[in-house]
Amino acid sequence: MRAPLPEAFLRLPIAHRAYHDAEAKRPENSLPAIRAAIRAGYGIEIDLQPSADGQAMVFHDEMLDRLTFDTGPVAARSAAELQRIRVRASAEPIPTFRQVLAEVAGQVPLLVEIKDQSGAFGPTNGVLEAATAAALQGYDGPVALMSFNPHSVAHLQRLLPQVPRGLTTYAFPAEDFPPGLPPEMEARRQALAAIEDYDRVEASFISHHWRDLSRPRVAELKALGAAVLCWTIRSPEEEAQARQIAQNVTFEHYAAAQP
Repeated sequence: MRAPLPEAFLRLPIAHRAYHDAEAKRPENSLPAIRAAIRAGYGIEIDLQPSADGQAMVFHDEMLDRLTFDTGPVAARSAAELQRIRVRASAEPIPTFRQVLAEVAGQVPLLVEIKDQSGAFGPTNGVLEAATAAALQGYDGPVALMSFNPHSVAHLQRLLPQVPRGLTTYAFPAEDFPPGLPPEMEARRQALAAIEDYDRVEASFISHHWRDLSRPRVAELKALGAAVLCWTIRSPEEEAQARQIAQNVTFEHYAAAQP
């Protein structure tokens, strides 16, 4: 079942990793940044990583080092341990997905990226997807799920067929992969770049790198009814250029104009 993307995702600019500003003590993916986005009336994009005990945590990186005063993999700590680690520039700890859902409570659309756990866009063990699905039980606000990894989106298709799903996409250039890829991995890289999995995972949208929006495959999918979002816009000038093709933007470091 291909669940359509709600209209709000095409109308309200989407704050990348929430409406973050470290100088204002609202770092990326933090509860203060979530609250700021709600106050400003923006949609919100967040990232999920798993805890050691299989809870969905709202955090971008695999490692704690850049965003906290702690070190090591997020997935090596329990949810309770992660809740004792505060995000840099904030007095508040790493939030759980459930906490963010309770904070948003359907007030604005929530775009959720499931971070790849395979390291190479390969098969998923399903832990993060299951935690995401469990947290979303009973949530009735506008929400959509996406991932760079089509295997993850396919798993979400089985767990949450009623929730809109999309692929996070870009050119997947060879330089982003280790040199000397074996033939099967090179074929997979090319398939990702061609967004070949769109129909297989019953996606209803893509979120594509804004500098690559002129790719013919993007136009083809848009003509076939796919919603086209883009990432990550950092100025009004970039936004104006991206909106020539994309129906909405994911933005940061400036205040995107409201409709």
